[in-house]
Amino acid sequence: MEISGIVLLVIVLAAVFGSFVTINQGTVGVITVFGKYRRVMRPGLNFKVPFLEQIYKRISIQNRSVELEFQAVTNDQANVYFKSMLLYSVLNQDDDTIQNVAFKFISDKDLMQALVRTVEGSIRAFVATKKQAEVLNVRRDIVENVKEQVDLTLETWGYHLQDLQINDITFDEAIMTSMSKVVASNNLKAAAENEGQALLITKTKAAEAEGNSIKISAEAEKQAAQLRGQGVALFREEVAKGMSQAAEQMKQANLDTNVILFSMWTEAIKNFAEYGKGNVIFLDGSSEGMEKTLRQIMAMQQMGDKK
Repeated sequence: MEISGIVLLVIVLAAVFGSFVTINQGTVGVITVFGKYRRVMRPGLNFKVPFLEQIYKRISIQNRSVELEFQAVTNDQANVYFKSMLLYSVLNQDDDTIQNVAFKFISDKDLMQALVRTVEGSIRAFVATKKQAEVLNVRRDIVENVKEQVDLTLETWGYHLQDLQINDITFDEAIMTSMSKVVASNNLKAAAENEGQALLITKTKAAEAEGNSIKISAEAEKQAAQLRGQGVALFREEVAKGMSQAAEQMKQANLDTNVILFSMWTEAIKNFAEYGKGNVIFLDGSSEGMEKTLRQIMAMQQMGDKK
């Protein structure tokens, strides 16, 4: 009796302690009865039927991440190497969703393998439609395409793809070298174009400045020539007035006006000698030459009087 009592006590204690289960925050428990799904336990202290209900699996509803490294081939047969990070989680905490998560795959290893291969296959299929030169510019399109394609499959498994980050995209060394040369040549081309534009602007500004300088100089020369012409005209006018006054006075004194012309002739010779600065000036100094010159000056004077 004592042994049976002890056994009974042990069974009772085991049943009591086995009736209470603690589920940690961020996880849920899947309960089965004789191997068949029964219900879901939420975080906290839960009660289960001893010996009948069993905890089949504890499922984390927190976010999970996995890093991927794989290769794809473009439409023009270039190898592309991807490094990416996948962020996913359980779709929600509904019983149907938790049931899918618990029983779709034998283990988490099988889930991870299917998830990784699905994402890689989606990216490879997308990259196969693009050329090597286009891949670097469609990073965002790759992510959006994968989310659109993979999310539908993951939902049937009870999961949701929250984010896909493509951290690195590289090519074969030969392709990377050629791409570097293309970038370098484009940079040199851009630098040459910028230098050409700068030189063009500099030459244009210099030409504009030179043109303005020539214009200003021409305008100044024009004004100077006008002033010189006005000065010469005023000089001639004053000379004419002086000669007219002198001739009038000589007429009143009954003197020959040719004396004025002779005086001008001798004054001109004097000025030639003083201010000629070594220049050779040929003059006819004979009486006939002087007479010819005087007649020309008198004719010019008569024309001035008629005006």
